[in-house]
Amino acid sequence: MKVVLPDSSELELPAGATGLDAAHAIGPKLAEQAILLRSNGHVQDLRLPLEDGQRIQILTTRDTHDPDALYVLRHSAAHLLAEAVRRLYPGTKIAIGPPIENGFYYDFDFPEPIGEDALERIEEEIRKELAEGRSWDRREVSAEEAKRFFAEQGEDYKVELVGTADGPISFYSQGDFTDLCRGPHLQDSGPIKAIKLTGLAGAYWRGDEKNTQLTRIYGTAFFSQADLDTYLEQVEEARRRDHRRLGVQLDLFHLADNAPGMPFWHPHGMVIWNTLEDLRRRENARRGYVEVKTPLLYDIETYVTSGHYENYEENMFFVQGHEDEKPLALKPMNCPGHMLLFGSRLRSYRDLPLRYAESSTLHRDERGGTLHGLLRVKHITQDDAHVFVTEEHIQPEIDAMIEFARDLYAMFDVTPRAELSTRPEKRLGTDAQWDHAEAALEQALKRHEMEYVISPGEGTFYGPKIDLHMTDALRRSWQMGTIQLDYQMPMRFGLTYMGADNEEHHPVVIHRALLGSLERFIGILVEHYGGAFPVWLAPVQVRVVPVGEAHREGVREVVETLRAAGIRAELDERDETVGKRIRDAEVQKISYVIVYGDRESLDSLAVRERGGAQSTKSLDELRDELLATLSAWQAGADRSSPPEHSSGEVQPTGDEVQ
Repeated sequence: MKVVLPDSSELELPAGATGLDAAHAIGPKLAEQAILLRSNGHVQDLRLPLEDGQRIQILTTRDTHDPDALYVLRHSAAHLLAEAVRRLYPGTKIAIGPPIENGFYYDFDFPEPIGEDALERIEEEIRKELAEGRSWDRREVSAEEAKRFFAEQGEDYKVELVGTADGPISFYSQGDFTDLCRGPHLQDSGPIKAIKLTGLAGAYWRGDEKNTQLTRIYGTAFFSQADLDTYLEQVEEARRRDHRRLGVQLDLFHLADNAPGMPFWHPHGMVIWNTLEDLRRRENARRGYVEVKTPLLYDIETYVTSGHYENYEENMFFVQGHEDEKPLALKPMNCPGHMLLFGSRLRSYRDLPLRYAESSTLHRDERGGTLHGLLRVKHITQDDAHVFVTEEHIQPEIDAMIEFARDLYAMFDVTPRAELSTRPEKRLGTDAQWDHAEAALEQALKRHEMEYVISPGEGTFYGPKIDLHMTDALRRSWQMGTIQLDYQMPMRFGLTYMGADNEEHHPVVIHRALLGSLERFIGILVEHYGGAFPVWLAPVQVRVVPVGEAHREGVREVVETLRAAGIRAELDERDETVGKRIRDAEVQKISYVIVYGDRESLDSLAVRERGGAQSTKSLDELRDELLATLSAWQAGADRSSPPEHSSGEVQPTGDEVQ
């Protein structure tokens, strides 16, 4: 048989050859360093047989920053953790231990609880395993053999996993430890040069709070100590930038048990919120979107029609009214309301494209254990839009959305990259419709020469999507916006428009959110900027600190002049020392601080900029400098315009905007 290498050359191998056999055929050095096989976007254990014509790439210990290489390294590290725990704590039952982003974890059922102080002991045991050396052997077994093996060891969780396993059942063994695992794994433990256990947490077996609570041990591993040291520095910096901590320090928001997963926004936080809302409205208006507002509650039949009830019921909040009234549900998405809005009157092809925009409160019943500050909440506000189009409008509208995203993210100094998510197993519509929709999105990404990856099976139940990602100041990846192409929902709601041929046609709808959840977006921005927001977004742009009582009258004119120009200025008249008030302004990351004493006047102000620079400016100079900065960002997207096929001057009628 033959396999195809990355340079498109062919390698001839005997039938049944494995990835490791292929590495040996290329060269002994490659075979020694090989850790994983990548084929057609998937990873494969080196021990597994290859297929005739299969395209392969062999990853090695040189691929130290490749996500798949780190994946297999950390997977094997998780098994070393399980072996160490079994050696140190006899009677401990093991559950699951997968690699995750930036590390791995393993869940255990300890005979007695352990604390954080146990991590150092376990870590030392893993180092002993590494010093001794470990290699992984793989073998396939029957379900009966696997159940018998784990039952004899008292491993109840493994027995249960065997009972629900799909496909071949395989064991991986290292030392005297054997685990139920699909793989892949390293050949041996040699590539694991640095490992660190990072924390403990509680985790319910299979994520069900009715089941036993297990102890989850988190860790990470790298190909070098230097890479681990860099990662730990990034973790510490992330801790300093944690939006939950900075949210309190900067007086932006707080979270409370009174309303789990629903933030309380403080005045300074609302400045950021409203600035983003103003930005959203301004940029939407420039591109021909019209603002709408739809109800928060709908009857169950609406969600049955949209498909949300079948596919999203467990994440919805339901409300029972009076006895003689039917139950309602809080909307988790805006799309059903926009479908009803479109269907509220007869439509012509001349009305299209019709671009509805709405920033509305949505409710999603996320489990308490998954909530995380502003990044995962129950109560979200999305910069939503639904664009109803004809087939001819699809490509220009998606082009316009991609350009919109680039312009918008540039205001935050980030460049988007894309993930094309294709048809999931549970979906609406025909394969032909999905083929067409996926091709339309991929063609748009190629036209714009946008970096993208394909995520098979990650689309929504009604259509494929482009998810837009950014990389923050700590080089972490975040999903931001989404563009989704949907043929299904307009048909399910019976939406039509009268075409130029005097026949009725179903519109296509493009779901679009660019900032995504405003709560989540603000949480990301807090961490991206470390709380030091650009001037245009800063809750307080200028703080004025009078030195003494005699200077308070003079500084009021400074504050009033700046406020009259539209600059967010505030006066700090607290009975604290000047040094304390300056220090507080630094902690709160105020952009400009004016210290006003005997030597200051409207023509000569002592100005401290965030970061330490100090200068003397007149009030007029400072005001003009700030206004120039604000004008620059405000003009940032002035070049934007609606797609050429539309004037953008959609005139909403009374029943379209309520």
